[in-house]
This record gives sequence, structure tokens and C-alpha cells, in this order.
Amino acid sequence: MIKYLGSKRLLTSRIAGAFEDLPNAAGILDLFSGTSRVSQALKQTGKAVTANDHNAYAHTIARCYIEADGDVWTDRAAEALQWLQDTPPKPGWFTQTYCEESRFFHPDNGARIEAIRNRIDELNPAEPLRSILLVSLMEAADRVDSTTGVQMAYLKQWAARAHNTLELRVPTLLAGSGLAWNLDADDAAAQFRGRAAYLDPPYNQHSYRSNYHIWETLIRWDNPEVYGVARKRVDCRTTKSDFNSKRRIADAMQRVLDRLDTDRVVVSFNNEGHLNRDEIATMLAQRGEVHTIELDYKRYVGATIGIHDRSGRKVGSVSHTRNKELLFVVDADPDKGAMAAKAAIR
Repeated sequence: MIKYLGSKRLLTSRIAGAFEDLPNAAGILDLFSGTSRVSQALKQTGKAVTANDHNAYAHTIARCYIEADGDVWTDRAAEALQWLQDTPPKPGWFTQTYCEESRFFHPDNGARIEAIRNRIDELNPAEPLRSILLVSLMEAADRVDSTTGVQMAYLKQWAARAHNTLELRVPTLLAGSGLAWNLDADDAAAQFRGRAAYLDPPYNQHSYRSNYHIWETLIRWDNPEVYGVARKRVDCRTTKSDFNSKRRIADAMQRVLDRLDTDRVVVSFNNEGHLNRDEIATMLAQRGEVHTIELDYKRYVGATIGIHDRSGRKVGSVSHTRNKELLFVVDADPDKGAMAAKAAIR
């Protein structure tokens, strides 16, 4: 799995606990699925999961880990990846943009990434095999990148891992299958029919499209116009989420909640986000009794390494390295809501 700011990797068991009492056939929507960590945890418990995200790279991850049945696709993927691994490197636009104009990957690996990505298009496999192969390439590239974990900047000197040889591995696919949607949150909330929804929206001004713009390009493979030192896609300037706006996030959150036709809603939010605890609780209280859980959580990697200017020089230090992840649970049935909140605490 790729390095990902905001991943709930350490909290998935508690979040999944908030849904454990629901029957497996009851549909659960993961509205902002990202790397699909929570969706995977729910799928592993046998739940019927729909993972949604409007970014192409996140949708591809969901197709790999949620839509694909591991019992069906693991061996087929292994065969295809073995064939792709032997692809001769061939540099082009990707290598020039992300390895020469910037330094996200060593040029040797950039040429390998580029050649394999082109070969996947030549192979033109049907879904979900195409997404499995693309995720394998994304994860292989992530293992040899030269960043601190986000693609807003790259390291001044090559990371040691950047000199490793790119290696394709078979993603650890899960048995069973779910659904993967590539919709705006409003549309997904309106279309979903199921028992429960999990919401982990962006909580501040930082856009996931900007943080992981290279993955978006790797999946779209559209050679976009780029800008700045980080060679970001130009649509990072134009594609803005209301959830990244302090002024618009409250309306965006309320709009999504109004469209959700589910009995249970579980919301994960950071105590440093644009919405505070009381604001979220007030919105959810329209659906029933709200139970709130505070979970201590390590802050993003930048809080560990300090504050640096564009040249890489350290110019300040952060005030704290841990924060609170707030988990809100509400159910139309008060007793079931209380039980779900207790299960999440365990």
C-alpha cells in the first residue's frame, strides 16, 4: 500500500468495529475511500462494501482491493506481472517530468515505470485486472520514490530507496468482491442504497489531488500540463473540493449528510480540521443520538521532521506531534448507535 497522509491504517479495527453488528448483506458506503484501508477492513469481515472516491488513482486502488476477488484474480495477476517485470526501460515524458525536471524518482526507475505503464496500455486488459496491474506499478514506484510521503516536494538528496530497482509485486488481494465508484461525494451519497455510511472527508486546505498528483497522472496517463517545482498537474489549480475550503466545508458536509439515505453514519474527522467537534455533532444530531470517541493519533510526517523552506533548510519546529482523531457514530436506532460506539472503543 502506498504511503498516504490521512490513512486510517492504525484505526481500521476500531472503525470496522462500529459496523460489526450489521449483517454482512447490509451495504456500507465508504464515501471518501482514499487508499481503501477502511473498505478493506470491512471487506475482510464479510461486509458488502462500496468504496467511492473522485480521484482516478483512488478509484483504481478500490477496483484492485475492493472490486477484485482475490480467489479469482491473484494467479492471473501474478502471471501478467511477471511478464511486465521484464519490460525494457524506455524514458519519455514521465521520466523527463518527474526524474529530470524534478527528482521524485531516479531516472533509471523512471524509465522502468514509464515503459511498464505504456505496456499495460498495449496489453489493454479488462477490469479489474487492469487496475490490479496499475496498483502494483503504483506501489512499486512508491517503494523507490524520493519524498517524505507526499508529492508536494521531493528530497534535496536522493533517498537511499530511490537507488533500489523497481520491483512489481502481486497486491494482496482479498477474497470476495465489492463495488468501486468514481463519483463526486454528493452524487455517490444520493445514489447509494444501503444500511450505513462511513465518511472520512478532507479536513483542511490540503488537496489529495495535489498531494498525490503523480499517482493521478500515472493512472490517467494523459501527459498533462504541469507547473511549479513539483511539476503538479495544472488541474490541481482548477479542481477544488469544497471540503478543502474553510468557508464552504460546512455546507458541503451538510449537503452530503442530507443526501445519505442510511440508518447509520460514522464520521472520522481530525480535531485540527476546518470543522470543530460541536459543529459536526450538531449536523449529525439531526439523524439521532450522537456518540463521539476521541482517539490519540500521530500527526503527519511533516510534524516529525519540522518546517523547511523550499531549499530544504529547516526554518521552524512544530508545536506538537500528536492530535486527536474524532469518531462520530449515529444510528436511527439509539440502542444500536450506542452499541456501535462501544464496539469502536474496544
